[in-house]
Amino acid sequence: MERLQKVLAQANIASRRKSEEIILEGRVKVNGVVVSELGFKVDKKDKIEVDGKPIELAEHLYFLLNKPTGYVSTTSDEKNRKTVIDLLDDEHKNIRLYPVGRLDFDTAGLLLLTNDGDFTNRLTHPEHEVEKEYLARVEGIVIRKKIVQLRKGVRIDDNYLAIPKAVQLVELNKVHQSTLLSITLTEGRNKQVRKMFEAIGHPVKKLTRVRYDFLTLDGVERGTYRPLRIHEVKKLYGNTQSKK
Repeated sequence: MERLQKVLAQANIASRRKSEEIILEGRVKVNGVVVSELGFKVDKKDKIEVDGKPIELAEHLYFLLNKPTGYVSTTSDEKNRKTVIDLLDDEHKNIRLYPVGRLDFDTAGLLLLTNDGDFTNRLTHPEHEVEKEYLARVEGIVIRKKIVQLRKGVRIDDNYLAIPKAVQLVELNKVHQSTLLSITLTEGRNKQVRKMFEAIGHPVKKLTRVRYDFLTLDGVERGTYRPLRIHEVKKLYGNTQSKK
């Protein structure tokens, strides 16, 4: 059994919030009876109509996108900036796909898109500790002492202690005075990676997410995407269940 507004959103009728408005307006019938309460639950056997037309449950879709910088990780933007939806083919733009979590406007790399709300909730819930790995090119030469400091955790956002899962030195560029590091997180506060490197005195110049759980960008060029394979979706579900 699932909440009616969730089922409407999954059927691409409207967003979850807009679906709630549609229900409150008395435009939805379940088995021929008008339902106007938001807590109402339905199952697959129920006949659901919106404005007198039966709905069809949408097939769940899952994509891995290699996001370029200069795109926002939303379905629309009040500033009229380009969104990750603009990167999709026309056939997928018309489906209510949305990002699983987000990447900053000036951050590139791996982003998942789906129309499966349960899938999104599982992957973004903090208790499941899904690993996200980033490659960060930062200003200056990062000495070992600073890396140790970062591994132990640094204070950001009004004294919040941010502790990475792992930090590894990848490359030192003494000519351009910069350092490339790999950092893995299991949480996703706003601009967290950037704030963590700023806390040790090395602002980020370039940031790319290269891994999400076991998924990588292999074979997916910047600005393109591919569907997730069935076994990949099942493995993502399985990994979140095993971490409960």
